[in-house]
Formats: sequence, C-alpha cells, structure tokens
Amino acid sequence: MQTARRKRFSGARAKENFHSWLIMLPGLALMTFFVWEPLIESIRMSLYKTRNVELVRFIGLDNFISVINKDDFTQALTNTFSYTFWSLLIGFVLPILLALLIGETVRGKSFFRTAVYLPNMLPGLAVIILWSAFFSGEKSGVLNILLGHLNIPPQSYLTRYELVIPIIIVIATWKGAGATALIYMAGMAGVNPELYEAAAIDGAGVTRRIWHILLPAIRKLAGTLLILQIISVFQIMYEPMVLTKGGPDNASLSLMQLMWQYAFGGSMNYGKASAVAVIVTLILLIMTAIYSYFNRRESDWD
Repeated sequence: MQTARRKRFSGARAKENFHSWLIMLPGLALMTFFVWEPLIESIRMSLYKTRNVELVRFIGLDNFISVINKDDFTQALTNTFSYTFWSLLIGFVLPILLALLIGETVRGKSFFRTAVYLPNMLPGLAVIILWSAFFSGEKSGVLNILLGHLNIPPQSYLTRYELVIPIIIVIATWKGAGATALIYMAGMAGVNPELYEAAAIDGAGVTRRIWHILLPAIRKLAGTLLILQIISVFQIMYEPMVLTKGGPDNASLSLMQLMWQYAFGGSMNYGKASAVAVIVTLILLIMTAIYSYFNRRESDWD
C-alpha cells in the first residue's frame, strides 16, 4: 500500500517538475541564445587571431597580453573605476533622497513620481545631445549663458580633464535616478505602518523615523541596487563616445568604448575586442562575488 502511494507521489512530482521545466523552456532558450552563446563565443574568439569575425589561428592569451600592455587600456581601466566612484558619490544617494522626499509628500505624489521618471523615458542619444548643448564651451552654451549673468567668462567644461567624468556621471544620474527612486518607493511602501505609529507615539520626529525605521527596512534592497549600479556604470560607453569621443587625451575613455574601438574603430580586431569584454566580465564577476560573500555573512549575523 505504502509502495503504491510512494509511486503515485513520485509520479505526481515528476509531472509537476516536467510542467515547470516546460514553462521555463522558452526563457531558457532565449537566455542561451542571447546570453550564454555570445559569452562563450567571445571567450573563444579572445583566444584566437581573427580576420574580422573569422578565426585564423589559436594564439592563447596573446590578445590579453597585447591589450593589457597598452597605455590606453590602463587609462580606460582607471577611468572606468573613476566612473564607478563618481557614480556612487553622486548617483547612489540621490534616488534614495528622491524616494524619501516623495514618500513624505502629502499631496501630488503621482505628479512627482511621473516627473522624476520622465527623463528615463527619453532616448539616450537625445539626452546626450540635450546636455551637450547645456555644457557647450561656446558662448551660446546654456551654462555659460547662466554664468554670464554673474560676470563669469565662458568655460569649456567637456575639455577639462578633471571635470569630464563627473559631468558624464551627472548626465547619467539625471536620466536614471527617477526609475531607481520608484524602486526604492516600492520598497518603502512595504514597511509596516504600525512602526511609524509607534515611533510617533514615542515622540520620534521625521528624521528619527527615517534613520531607525525606513533606512534599515530598505538596506538589502539598497545593496542589490548598489551592485546593479556598479555593473551598469562599468559598461558605460555611448555617453563618453558621443560627448567627448573619449577625450580630452583619453580622459573619459571607458573599457567598453575601448572594446568598441578595437572592434569597429578601424582595426576590426575582434580578438582583442573580445579580450577586453572578457576582462570586463571577470572584473564584474569578482565584484559580484565579493558583494555576495559579505551579503551572506550579514544575513548569517542577522
């Protein structure tokens, strides 16, 4: 009797597992075709001397050695970490502040949600052209016109070595902060209202409620969005490409832009381009592994 029941139970579980895999099959097929196959092909291509996309002969790690030994790789790697630093400094806290301000607003929340998300709806190239007019070094540049009213002479912002990366990050933050703020607002909406009521009864003001209730509640969400932001910024490409073409003197050149130059910038060296792509992937994997390690340790302590 028990054996028959076990067989029926095993058969039901096998059927349920089969249906689950059947549901996931289209997504797995698309992920294999659009993610894993290109990734494996990039790794393979990075180990070969190439003629356009044709594999000529196996050369091992020569593409990696050639890429790493060039000055433009060192500059691009340094710039990419600089992009990440400025992104965390400028762009990580801003969405949290926007979410807090909108969350504490009594009226017009729908309007402010739409307003902060609106830049995210604009095409990326249109945003770059818009901001390039704002930071233009000509007298007709919007920022120069505004500063001209304060008797400040026109400045060329995008050709200044120390300003170009922060300016690009400001542009990227303006475009993407609204969408991230909405995610934080969704996380904040899940906080138990009774905690706020208890804090208010105890005499806690807005600042203490935010610090002791709200921020701890979104801590894990903030950690997840942090690593996603780092991954996104590490792949920055079209902003410096359109705004500065990597200048001045490679001051805004990113790793992804360097990869594009190897692949499409004239040399058509897909082997070296694939090597840069693999290096970027390895760096991001290491960063993600470090984050996952500390996140697990923090969960164990909790």
